[in-house]
Amino acid sequence: MTTITILPEKIDSYRAVAGDKESTGRTAGEALDALTSQLDEEESGTLVIVQNRKADQFFNAIQQERLTELMQLRKAGNLSADEERELESLVDAELNGARQRANALSDGLKS
Repeated sequence: MTTITILPEKIDSYRAVAGDKESTGRTAGEALDALTSQLDEEESGTLVIVQNRKADQFFNAIQQERLTELMQLRKAGNLSADEERELESLVDAELNGARQRANALSDGLKS
């Protein structure tokens, strides 16, 4: 399964990232559409995470700030190998946070 993360960049811009592929758009959907057109057939099963940019217990403000900083460096082409690994780790942490957030919401609905 391919994981796609969509992050707001500016007030009117979103970035979709899946591994080494990325795209931007005026809306989250536009960024997603542009990215999915780059995916191979075997990457068609996807999980999409849209980050709302609010810090919580699952992905805190420090992590968000660093993720934003690394995404900007990546966009500028100034990301070192260590920073690339850190970025991948933060994307994984964000995905894990989204899973935990979804589980918490699901548990809340069951109560």
